[in-house]
Amino acid sequence: MHERRLGYRIPFESMVTSYVQDRPIRGLAQNLSDTGMLMSAISMVAPPPGLLVGLEIDLPGTTDSIWASGRICYRKDDHLASGLGVRFVAMATSQARMIRDFCIEMRRANLGSILARIRA
Repeated sequence: MHERRLGYRIPFESMVTSYVQDRPIRGLAQNLSDTGMLMSAISMVAPPPGLLVGLEIDLPGTTDSIWASGRICYRKDDHLASGLGVRFVAMATSQARMIRDFCIEMRRANLGSILARIRA
């Protein structure tokens, strides 16, 4: 299978609001990279692949929300929820830098814990 992701995703759980035609849809982010994320939303309101949506993401340790637009690249439906692969297509440079720095710090922390377990 061809890997379509552009960035390495880190485990991440946070509430996300996507805006589909100005209608807010709450979802749960499951992982994050500087180029996109995986989120879950209720199946009957989840947007279809190809649609451009507005996103409001809360990063731990920050007071402001990240605002971005993203394209739904993937949708897998379950009985109740849909898994949505979202690729970021536009956001302010300062907010893109915040996401990138957050992902780098999380990768360092994950690598540090893995190395500590190996050494023990």
